[in-house]
Amino acid sequence: MLTRSRRAVMGLSVIGIGAMLMLAGCDFWPPALQAQIEQLHSEAQQAAADKALLQNQLNAANKAKEELQIRVEDLTRVNKEKSAMIANLEHTIAAAREHAVKASKSHAVKSTGKTVVKKPVKSAAKTMVKSSGKSTSAKKTKPAPIRRATP
Repeated sequence: MLTRSRRAVMGLSVIGIGAMLMLAGCDFWPPALQAQIEQLHSEAQQAAADKALLQNQLNAANKAKEELQIRVEDLTRVNKEKSAMIANLEHTIAAAREHAVKASKSHAVKSTGKTVVKKPVKSAAKTMVKSSGKSTSAKKTKPAPIRRATP
């Protein structure tokens, strides 16, 4: 029995010492392992710095993308407005051409229907000489508007 109790005491003491070592931890690191740990720490810090730099670049790129997207939307809106203006102007030009063609056709019909002989316009000085002492006012004639036919 004595041997059994000695073995039990020895076993409990070994377990107690082992538990104390586990709780306290071992601060001894081999030099190669310690150098490797320091290298991993420095690599982790470098990776964190690279990550922060890339995150800043990503944020800047996203901001530029949003600004460009806003600009594209504005330019698209302006393009639609200009296209509508161009279509309206083309419609106006087409209507004006049709009106000009109709006017030139009606003017041609009117001019062929009547033969008009234009009298030469006398100058105001000659009319004053021919007058019998009475002052007559010379009539001013307006020149006929020039119409240009558009094809």
